Amino acid sequence: MTAQALDGRTALVTGGGVGIGAAIARALASAGARVAVTYRSHKPDPSFVSEVGAFVVQVDAGDPNTVRTGVEQSADHLGGLDILVNNIGGLVRRARLGELDLETWRAILNVNLDSMFLFSHHALPFLAKSDFGRVINIASLAAHSGGHPGALAYATAKAGAIGFTRALATELGPQGITVNALAPGFVEATPFHDTFTTADSKRSTVDAIPIGRAGRPDDVAGATVWLASDAASFVSGAVIDINGAQYFH
Repeated sequence: MTAQALDGRTALVTGGGVGIGAAIARALASAGARVAVTYRSHKPDPSFVSEVGAFVVQVDAGDPNTVRTGVEQSADHLGGLDILVNNIGGLVRRARLGELDLETWRAILNVNLDSMFLFSHHALPFLAKSDFGRVINIASLAAHSGGHPGALAYATAKAGAIGFTRALATELGPQGITVNALAPGFVEATPFHDTFTTADSKRSTVDAIPIGRAGRPDDVAGATVWLASDAASFVSGAVIDINGAQYFH
């Protein structure tokens, strides 16, 4: 796969301003794609925007109207849309079942799963016009392992993302659109773990990873570029684990 494997392609990365999303946007741009990124509160740094040449749009991922507007503005700016990366997600807060209220449950499913549906729904008319439609969803190791204590709603949402991926792959295959998911394990230098994972938990988690190190955002970005490329044109409905062989806590 050449460095310009995506030359001339267009991509929208949701939550693309920081962490894994920013690494994905940078990697897609390096592979030749023209990129748009959305953000809600983590506004991309101007130097990142300049480096990637990204079109940036602020979107509330839980609001269907702003999602539709953000997708349409991105597609209009890019001249179409070939690739959608549903990266938005987050824990919101840790809560076990006994302390998890319905409002928090719904908020966590909204940011992780509803957003995936809304962006895919509004991007579909543009992807269907492409001869190269790609949808890449960011799931999580938590979908398989259940996550650490307090991640009940998050793990449920990410398991839903895997089911969404496989169902959508079947549905959109006849239109020539592939749909796949990436399930990262522990990836350092992200707002998620900077906010919700203690130093002791980070150390014990990394110690349990067979490959001997934490994941990096670029590990997820590289797999994204592959799934978006011609090299993966017959891969659809797949879930690729990016976890250093760590399948449980």
